[in-house]
Formats: sequence, C-alpha cells, structure tokens
Amino acid sequence: MDSWRAAAACQEADPDLFFPVGTGSPALAQAEEAKKVCRRCPVREECLRCAMAGSHPPAGVWGGLTENERRSLRRRLRPGADGRR
Repeated sequence: MDSWRAAAACQEADPDLFFPVGTGSPALAQAEEAKKVCRRCPVREECLRCAMAGSHPPAGVWGGLTENERRSLRRRLRPGADGRR
C-alpha cells in the first residue's frame, strides 16, 4: 500500500462516493461530491500521480478527476499531443 493513502481525505468518507455508477445526473452529482473531498485532500497530487501511472486508469474519482478526465489529461500529456514532435 502506498504510504500517502493513510493521509488521504477519502479515508473518512464513504468509499462508494468515489465510484459513481452511470453517466446521468445522479452520477455526475456524486462525482462532484467526491471531488469536493479531493479538493481538501493533502495528498491529492500523489493520488492523481498513482492513478495516472497505470496502463489502465482505475475506476472512479482519483486525485480529483474522473476516469474520463484522467484519460483526457493523459492524451494531452502524451508526447506529440500538441502537434509537435
């Protein structure tokens, strides 16, 4: 287990909050609630770095970003993504 996890703000929240099901309004509202917890988290950067490091993004909200947001960030950070080589 990563040592930073013990300091994560999500340790005091319902784990289900970070795993919204679906793409409708209830799931979007749930993701926003999870992101509120992330915004006050002292280890948010470490969490996001961990989520971005894997070859397959983990499910749910990690480091304040949803799966789709992390996927989009990964594409923007990919070498050559800005049209330069």
